[in-house]
Amino acid sequence: MRAPRTTPMEWTETWKLALQALGANKVRAMLTMLGVVIGSACIVLVVTASLTGKRYVIGQIEAVGSNLIYAGVIHSTSTPMSRADEITPGDLEAMKQSVPSVVEVAGIADIPTLISISGREHPVNMVGVTSGYQKIRNLVVLEGRYLDQDDLLTQSKVCLLTQALSNLVFRSENPIGKDIRLGELHFTVIGVFKERVATFGQTEIRTESVVVPFSLIKYYTGTEVFHTLYVQADRAEDVASVTRAVADVLQSRHRPGARYSVENLAGILEAAHRISLALTILLVLIALIALTISGVGIMNIMLVTVTERTHEIGIRKAIGARREAILYQFLLEALLISGTGALAGIALAISIPATINSFIRFFPEVGGITIPVSWLSVVLAFIVSCSTGLLFGYLPANRAAKLHPTEALRYE
Repeated sequence: MRAPRTTPMEWTETWKLALQALGANKVRAMLTMLGVVIGSACIVLVVTASLTGKRYVIGQIEAVGSNLIYAGVIHSTSTPMSRADEITPGDLEAMKQSVPSVVEVAGIADIPTLISISGREHPVNMVGVTSGYQKIRNLVVLEGRYLDQDDLLTQSKVCLLTQALSNLVFRSENPIGKDIRLGELHFTVIGVFKERVATFGQTEIRTESVVVPFSLIKYYTGTEVFHTLYVQADRAEDVASVTRAVADVLQSRHRPGARYSVENLAGILEAAHRISLALTILLVLIALIALTISGVGIMNIMLVTVTERTHEIGIRKAIGARREAILYQFLLEALLISGTGALAGIALAISIPATINSFIRFFPEVGGITIPVSWLSVVLAFIVSCSTGLLFGYLPANRAAKLHPTEALRYE
């Protein structure tokens, strides 16, 4: 014979009794849900931290340049390096002609020099660049213009300054068209630039850098050799094959003993994804441990509650309350504790990134970094927290439902 179904009226009564029971012990209920608040907040914040770290690393890689391969000479004390081993403009042209799937090629040479500011010399980093460098490195011109083909071919003594250097040299003045001295040469400022996403001096573009045509570097070094050769592949899928092709071209154009470092950012990106995933899993497990501890707390409190309310349960059963009604009431109490705690923890977790983002807006030097909140993690935190309450609340609820009316009425 099938047991009768729970009617809507019985469900309403069960909800009322569950809310009344929790309202009668507010402090106990709040302390019980504290662990759920911490656990659910941890899940959201862990995923948020992971997403922020991943977004930051990917932003740094994209700032250097997408689908990028970079090459340089390996200097070794054991193997003497010849002038013929250096990367030259001839290698750059060979890359354009012989390496397939190449969108852009650029070479740079960066050297330290001094800039004259109000009669005093200040150290800066001078970067000599070829055409294509702006596209490869995603430079944003804030004022003026970038180097054009005439500047690069005619060895024009023009330059671009980083925003920080422009503010240092000219303060509030308009720098365009002004004259500066770098070492022994005078340059005309034609533009102010910045990296699309700041790399914080981890590339040749430092906080205080000057970009000049590569052909002018020979006035400082006496040679025209590249410190770094950049090659941009057409697609991400072509990066590995282009990397091998660049290495082959360099080796074929130089003596057998020459050694070159030819790398791409795919390995760094893959490592970042692996590290982010590993940290996310580890921290989510820690959050789940916190939720498990809170679940044990819910179970213990509910067992104490069942013991305290044994006489009440006996009276309800004696006047006709079914086993399912008792079971559902205590499960609802556990669900209300865990669900309310989950909502409070999620609200806390969302408010922290929102507060940080509101403060970040006042600091533009951080490069427009924002802390994202994954709504999937919000849903996950709520479901896991509620499931924890139901799972650990089932044992005391089942014990209450199985109490015999006569024995429960005798209990004092």
